[in-house]
Amino acid sequence: MTTGPRAPRAKGSGKSGLGRSTAIFAVWTGLSRVVGLVREVLAAAIFGTSGAMAAFNIAFNIPNVVRSLVADSALSAALIPTYTQLVEDGREREAKRLVGAMIGLVSMVLGAVTLLAIIAAPWFMPLFAPGFSQELVDQTVWLSQLMFPIVLLLAITGIVAAVLQANGEFSATGFVPVLWNVVICLCMGIGWFVLPEESRIDAYAIGIVLGTAAQLLYLLPHLRGKGPFGIGIASPHLRRVLVLMLPVTLGLGLININAAIDNVFASLISEEAVSAVSYAFRLYILPQGIFSVGIARMVARGDHEGVGEMVSAGIRQIFFMLLPATAFLMVLAAPVTRLVYERGAFDEAATLLTREALFTFTLGLVFNGASLLLIRAFFSLQEPWLPTKIAAVGLVLNIILDLVLYKPLGVAGIPLATSVVSLITFLMLLDALRRRVGRIDTAWLTDGFIRCAAASGVLAVLSWATWHILDGVLGRSLPAQAVSVGMALAMGVIAYVAAAQAFAVPELSQLARLRRPLR
Repeated sequence: MTTGPRAPRAKGSGKSGLGRSTAIFAVWTGLSRVVGLVREVLAAAIFGTSGAMAAFNIAFNIPNVVRSLVADSALSAALIPTYTQLVEDGREREAKRLVGAMIGLVSMVLGAVTLLAIIAAPWFMPLFAPGFSQELVDQTVWLSQLMFPIVLLLAITGIVAAVLQANGEFSATGFVPVLWNVVICLCMGIGWFVLPEESRIDAYAIGIVLGTAAQLLYLLPHLRGKGPFGIGIASPHLRRVLVLMLPVTLGLGLININAAIDNVFASLISEEAVSAVSYAFRLYILPQGIFSVGIARMVARGDHEGVGEMVSAGIRQIFFMLLPATAFLMVLAAPVTRLVYERGAFDEAATLLTREALFTFTLGLVFNGASLLLIRAFFSLQEPWLPTKIAAVGLVLNIILDLVLYKPLGVAGIPLATSVVSLITFLMLLDALRRRVGRIDTAWLTDGFIRCAAASGVLAVLSWATWHILDGVLGRSLPAQAVSVGMALAMGVIAYVAAAQAFAVPELSQLARLRRPLR
């Protein structure tokens, strides 16, 4: 949960060091997505799409919005370049003083914000759950009060992670999201055995807090030899870091505010809709975390002169990776949802509801992944304000589309709004970058999209046919569904590779070359 953005080149590091750091982040990011999915599977089995789970989702989202505004990735993005520059200039004492000042400032400010949020939660939290009963609103308030301390914990963790990344230590910071998910899973499991049914959701919230604390405790020993950091709020470089934080803070905050607004509209549909959208989102984001993050990080490492060519190649690679994932999830939304979630409290009705959200989410998967790459490109050019402005436009469009679509389409309308906005913001970002750097061949990108989409169509047909035949023969038990969906995936991959060869998709032969910069 606290990986943060790319660190600038540490002193003495070379191309191989950067490659290793990219590989480490790609591996840990993919693994954290998988473990995060395991967490969601466990939560689905225990809570299903119950009102308690809906209350948890909204309660967690609000401190998560605050966290994105003032902590975690924004802190890392601003602190790393300033800290690294001071160290490289031989001003290590000033660098350490800056870190101490950041810790002192965020502890004082966010400690006060956390305390105020806990006290004021009964007044402002109901605004985010307008469709809930009073009993469920009360539970939402209580859960948010339990989880608000993560704001302060994550801010301090973000500072520690930034120092470690600036010193070239990426393994520890890459691992902590996995640790976070593992601790939460353990807490949910313990809560299942020792708590009464009506209180088990509290174990999930407590797990969030303990998992966040575990991240910080795990990272602290890795600071040995890099301090001491005198705690205070006096540093001549503190203002520079705060200024650098602002655009990243706004950009990340807008993304999470968008999710909070989606939950508001979902609560107006039903209690179950809030959880269904959350479960579908986890499946939707999994392929992006595995396939597009590493490519985006490579573009962020690129030189400014060649960023146009790197972005074009990166977008085509994302088309190649995410279009088949889109096709597979679209045609097998129900079987995938059933295989992953349907057990315990998560029943067939929950599967059907989640399937609706997953189907419309996947329409924007490839554009969301490509937008991540474009945003990284703007950051590499040290121009974070433009993607922030585009994110603000996307937020307004999403509110309008949520308002228009949630009544006629129900739970499918909210992810559809997200997908449409993903397409629009992708086109806006692409046009803005093309104007900034040139050398982005839109005809070549269109060619790549069409070829990969055609190959993905072949995958969709063969995957669905394979699943349909095996489903009729084997039935709907968990082992049977694992076989039918697994075979559908395997046959789909074979079909996609064959079709990509037939359609002369160059990314197929280039795929192995992606490993070279990571060595």
